[in-house]
Amino acid sequence: MSNETMKAVRLHAFGGPDVLQYEDAPKPALQPGEVLVRVHAIGINPPDWYLRDGYRALPPEWRPQVDFPLILGTDISGVVEAVAEDVEGFSAGDEVYSMVRFFSVGESKAYAEYVSVPASELAKKPAGIDHIHAAAAPMSLLTAWQFMVALGHNEPNPLQPSPHQPVPLQGKTVLVNGAAGGVGHFAVQVAKLKGAHVTAVASGGHEAILLDLGADEFIDYTKTPPEDVARDLDLVVDAVGGPTTGRFIKTLKRGGALFPVYPLGFADAGEAEKHGITVSATQVRSSGAQLTELARLLDDGTIRAVIDSTFPLAEARQAHERAAEGHIQGKIVLTVGL
Repeated sequence: MSNETMKAVRLHAFGGPDVLQYEDAPKPALQPGEVLVRVHAIGINPPDWYLRDGYRALPPEWRPQVDFPLILGTDISGVVEAVAEDVEGFSAGDEVYSMVRFFSVGESKAYAEYVSVPASELAKKPAGIDHIHAAAAPMSLLTAWQFMVALGHNEPNPLQPSPHQPVPLQGKTVLVNGAAGGVGHFAVQVAKLKGAHVTAVASGGHEAILLDLGADEFIDYTKTPPEDVARDLDLVVDAVGGPTTGRFIKTLKRGGALFPVYPLGFADAGEAEKHGITVSATQVRSSGAQLTELARLLDDGTIRAVIDSTFPLAEARQAHERAAEGHIQGKIVLTVGL
């Protein structure tokens, strides 16, 4: 770290949104292979509040060990401030975006005015969108892309013995549960882009935006359980996941696939196998190369980031409180100097 300071949101202990403190912190010093970015917007994601809480949902032996004070966050959009001597392809003044150092718990440090980013995880910001929409994309869009199109990394998955394999989507029937949320609203668009017939599942207030994003059908789960009406699907992307994801097994045709974005708690492996259903998940990983590819789709509006709400960096606590309310439409974004 340098002797200079910046504003950042840090926590000195695990807990609820009230542990997020807006305060002075050391400005990161540039290391070999890195780019220093002046941050303009920060997308917030579930791993932010999982870490803030100390990953209490995980078994104790899986909970990461971190050093306090800790800066949360991974997703940023901003302007290059400086570039290490060994880095090519980026220059001071470039507008860029990134998912920073994920999955390295406690190392990303995005809730700040400046962040150092490995050059391999950085991409030029899509020119056709602003920093708020660019910061909303990285983790959620990379998750949808790596689940459904191209894995993009070789990291082993401790929750399953074999690597995750995306499935061809052209001409297939796909249901996206939790379709209005961060991953879900991108999954709808990715599936549609790749030629699938898409059914979106969310509460009724999200129907209009999801149909506008390309969904062919909509199920309001507050009125109709989707597992009661959907049948003969090729793929279910369950962006909610967890213990209830097994209910979608009966909606799939033999040979179909169930992709729970949050796979912990799934207890129906035997039932899935009996019906010839593949259940598979992956852990999203940073990829500047994939963000460069996706930037073209964001730039021309082929894929759009929906913004639920924005908060100044100093109001990160209020942003986390909004997240805890649920029924988020798209993404919540923190802004810095905008």
